[in-house]
Amino acid sequence: MLKKIFKTIDRSFLFIEDWSLFIAVCVALFTAMANVILRKATSDVSLYWSDEVVRKVIYFSTYIGCVAAIRSRSLIRIDALPQIFPVLKRPLTLFSHIAVLFFAVIMIYLGWQMTMMMFEDEYAKTTTLQIPEWYFYAILPIMGGMMFLRTLVVMVEDWCNKQDVTGEE
Repeated sequence: MLKKIFKTIDRSFLFIEDWSLFIAVCVALFTAMANVILRKATSDVSLYWSDEVVRKVIYFSTYIGCVAAIRSRSLIRIDALPQIFPVLKRPLTLFSHIAVLFFAVIMIYLGWQMTMMMFEDEYAKTTTLQIPEWYFYAILPIMGGMMFLRTLVVMVEDWCNKQDVTGEE
């Protein structure tokens, strides 16, 4: 039962990560390309808001990329010590997972507080597009929750020896 739940979470998160990153990067790419083409082709037409869109996409892709990095076991971790002392591989991996869980809880807590603060401030809007800032802050608790769940899935995989802690099958 637990295996089925984790598999569903994994597939759902993979879909969300892949498609949201794909769409966000496409929006940034096309916006930046359109702005460059308009600037070079005409002397007076420019998309004044394109830089803001690209900045927000970088912000979004950084946080969603953290969740994707957990799945591929690409987050920063203690790597040299287990190579010298193989017996430390499991304890240090567990320590790394616990640190990520702690970080995820902090992101949920502080991200929620910051999101609510921006939500309550009617003047907190992006500079050029006038989009409420709380939309962008809302990614923090969402990312924290996704990181927490994704780390639990990886921890269970490690515990059940379904996948070696190095990410090699």
